Amino acid sequence: MNQATVRIGDQFVGEGHPVFIVAEIGINHNGSLDLARRLIDGAVLAGADAVKFQKRTPEICVPRDQWNVMRETPWGQMSYIDYRHKLEFGIDEYAAIDRHCRDRGILWFASCWDEEAVDFMEQFEPPAYKAASASLTDHALLRKMKDTGRPLILSTGMSTWGEIEGGVASVGTDRLLIAHSESTYPCPVHQLNLKVIHTLKARWPEVPIGYSGHETGLPPTWAAVAIGATHVERHITLDRAMWGSDQAASVEVGGFVRLVTGIRDIEASLGDGVKRLHDSELAQKRKLRRVQSAPAPLGPSSLS
Repeated sequence: MNQATVRIGDQFVGEGHPVFIVAEIGINHNGSLDLARRLIDGAVLAGADAVKFQKRTPEICVPRDQWNVMRETPWGQMSYIDYRHKLEFGIDEYAAIDRHCRDRGILWFASCWDEEAVDFMEQFEPPAYKAASASLTDHALLRKMKDTGRPLILSTGMSTWGEIEGGVASVGTDRLLIAHSESTYPCPVHQLNLKVIHTLKARWPEVPIGYSGHETGLPPTWAAVAIGATHVERHITLDRAMWGSDQAASVEVGGFVRLVTGIRDIEASLGDGVKRLHDSELAQKRKLRRVQSAPAPLGPSSLS
């Protein structure tokens, strides 16, 4: 098995294996279990390997001075802390999500934004955890997720190289996956810097390197796969015009179908680098080539 390989569920992720495709639902469900189910079904239709949610403990993740800041929401005007609670699923909702994903045959896991959220998610025995870019410098949280024994995907947006080095050092490279990312929502294409994927591969050849994209459109994600990303993540939505901070940088279900189809076509087209003459070319070769190849020189075995 290739050294840069990690197992998530029953799938191997890394060089020589199919690209692991994650449909990030995040908080695009807007607190609606029905909407979450529809997004899961959309990911299944598209052929994604997994869906991912986000789990927070609002009192921990929201700064105290923002709790009572009033804001307009789909439920009317309310304090920011109440709004964050509206977006959070509890035990009943995640139990329903777990059943729905099992019924549909798709993996699911979450980005945990605080240590209590990890304890909450552990009851569902997720196949992996994701550390959001915002959590890269929270080494205690990274270790909390890694210490569960499950694979950890580390996203690297809004980070300096030194911060990435520090995050990786805090958890080690065993059962680790790293995703190149840029944390502008949506991200302009000139800022994506996909060649960082090569830089990450050179620095950590033992770690599967992937891409978490927040751009509009699909070609940059396809390009990431073409240059070597072994896992990709894009946000999924039913409508990019819906309420929510992540919707505009998300991919609608029809686009996600095209995204996955394109990734699988790219994988099939890359091949193994060995030049071959295919049987399907022979008729064209006889028809179009005016000068035939000279006989191959005799090899040593032919001279004996």
